[in-house]
Amino acid sequence: MKRNLKVLFLAVFVAAASCSFTTKEFNDPDKDKLLIDLITYVLQKGHYDPADMDDTFSEGVYEDFIDGLDPIKRYFLASDIEEFSKYKTEIDDQIKNKDLSFFNVVYERFTQRMNEAKVLYEEVLETPFDYTEKEVINVDYDKLDFATSKKELKERWRWQLKFSTIANYYDLVEDKNAAAERKKEAAFNDKEYTAGENDNLSLAELEEKSRNATRTSLKEFFEFSDDLERKDYFAVFLTTVVEEFDPHTNYFAPPDRDRFDLRMSGKLEGIGARLQKKNDYINIVEVISGGPAWRGEHVAVGDIILKVKQADEKEAVSIVGMRIDDAVKLIKGPKGTKVTLTIKRVDGTIDEEIITRDVVELEETYAKSSVIEKEDRKFGLINLPQFYFDMENYKERNAASDVKKEIERLKGEGMEGLILDLRDNGGGSLKTAVDIGGLFIKEGPMVQVASGGGKKEVLKDENDEIVWDGPLVILVNELSASASEILAAAMQDYKRAIIIGSEQTYGKGTVQNLIDLNQWLRKNDMGDMGALKLTTQKFYRVNGGSTQLEGVKSDVIMPDRYSYIDVGERDYDNPLPYDKIAPAKFEVWDGYIDFEETIEKSKARMAKSEQLALIDQNARWIRLKRDEMEVNLNYADYAAEIAKRKEEAKKFEAINEYDNKLSYRSLPYEVELMKQDTTLREKRKRWHKNLAKDIYVEEAIHVLEDLKLNNIRKGKMADIKN
Repeated sequence: MKRNLKVLFLAVFVAAASCSFTTKEFNDPDKDKLLIDLITYVLQKGHYDPADMDDTFSEGVYEDFIDGLDPIKRYFLASDIEEFSKYKTEIDDQIKNKDLSFFNVVYERFTQRMNEAKVLYEEVLETPFDYTEKEVINVDYDKLDFATSKKELKERWRWQLKFSTIANYYDLVEDKNAAAERKKEAAFNDKEYTAGENDNLSLAELEEKSRNATRTSLKEFFEFSDDLERKDYFAVFLTTVVEEFDPHTNYFAPPDRDRFDLRMSGKLEGIGARLQKKNDYINIVEVISGGPAWRGEHVAVGDIILKVKQADEKEAVSIVGMRIDDAVKLIKGPKGTKVTLTIKRVDGTIDEEIITRDVVELEETYAKSSVIEKEDRKFGLINLPQFYFDMENYKERNAASDVKKEIERLKGEGMEGLILDLRDNGGGSLKTAVDIGGLFIKEGPMVQVASGGGKKEVLKDENDEIVWDGPLVILVNELSASASEILAAAMQDYKRAIIIGSEQTYGKGTVQNLIDLNQWLRKNDMGDMGALKLTTQKFYRVNGGSTQLEGVKSDVIMPDRYSYIDVGERDYDNPLPYDKIAPAKFEVWDGYIDFEETIEKSKARMAKSEQLALIDQNARWIRLKRDEMEVNLNYADYAAEIAKRKEEAKKFEAINEYDNKLSYRSLPYEVELMKQDTTLREKRKRWHKNLAKDIYVEEAIHVLEDLKLNNIRKGKMADIKN
């Protein structure tokens, strides 16, 4: 769980595993024991490199589970940890024997401490905070010992709540102090000034207001926690166990598996609204553009869903106070079915809305493109957020087919070079990565995949059609992972594209299969058992090197805000190692005549760029500030530190003010869609505005301009396409 607080990417190749490696029966009547028996068996039999379940393994589970439940050490006491410690090297044996003693003891004590904390935080927040007192909190919780007494624990809560509240208090005081400037501005514009809600409050009243905001936030947190059941915490324990094998092996309880399927496909069946529970009510926090609720204008952000009735039901079911996951199950449903929602509007009126469920596509998941114009030349940019696909039917919408469509559309606009933007792309389907690579070469291997026992498979592009035979640049950063790395690595090994971006990509070179745990159970009356995302294989480049840990090294390195922060596979405690295998047989693409020269020209430009020098300085400054662990709880010192940071940050404002002098426009088909969809129009406008500030895109255009095609080779490729 501690690692889950870091940057995680579900960048995986998901497939329905055959799991035919067992004849064992799983029939324990205790669902928890059956689950742990089933999961550990699958791990040992199916994992690419199964961990030894020994004392070291046990210690890892022990530390990570406790840390996951109480990362900032505000629940457990030192005496609790001392009591738990007898299990430190016994958990591996308990797992093998389906003994849940460690989990049960920790769960019961955690529940007790949570209930005590509900009283404790209220007591602390009854007393005003004294911001004139010289106090400092150290937020390096890893180095913090557990409190030795309830008195010490209460003091720790006071520090933590004061830390949580001082930021809000600072904002309120700043808002009050800005009233004079607002009055002056209103007078200058000859407008009547309306006092803000903080203008006439005293500092004591502002302190109370900030404290109440913290109280409300904690109340909502504990309301959410109250909704969690034992099975939810047991799912956390199971996840902790399986993550000891490697960071990307995870247990998915049934609701989590559904959410994972949604992330991979980019679509869901339902009404097209995002929901959030607040004070026992299910609130609508977003209406998804293009979904049935949006099309019929049935609901709005801020509406509350009180009841749900299915088409075949006479009475509606109240969802007030219901767990959010249970409420979502009632509201979601297959395409074409109807659901009646009792809605409380923002103005207090109550209506019934009948909504026909439909497939809702999450537009931000999908590939999008832009025409880039520089003087009289046109280039194309395709942004791919992830390698999505339909888990039930690959031929449905997927990343490869969408990228192909966008390339054809951009060709129709006369593009002379293509940028494929894989920055922040955490991966997804390996097959789509292979298929996308095939759009740029005639045919050949794209990736090697090794399974346990030394088995190796070479995944190839076997389609000799080349959809784009012109100059190609791929943009990456530290957050480009998994399938992104496979595609970038293949294009780099073939010398088909120039890779521009961070020093290296994320470094996730493993393959996961999603395994339905229910398939082992012949007679299952215990309900859905969930699924296991299991590391079963490793990626290798066509040149034989693994992308694991090492990632893909950019041809042209450009600094960014993550340059000096530990991000990626190397930041985990137990990643699988880097290694090499024999290279596959492949022929370097000979479509360019100046590949290496273009890279050297780009490096020379980068060395002279003042903007990149500033970005590098900013990255170093971010690392410096990130490493600062002490925070002042004295208001004057806190405000002075913020003022100092603001002053230091001013020199980096030019980063966001940069203009790359390029022109961006959407493709004609999207322009037509925007006439009906104002949300899409606003999203594209914002995207183009950000692209205009992007020096990485600017350099990609320079590289595309420098890349010269081998005209003889180009002629051959034209024959291939025809």
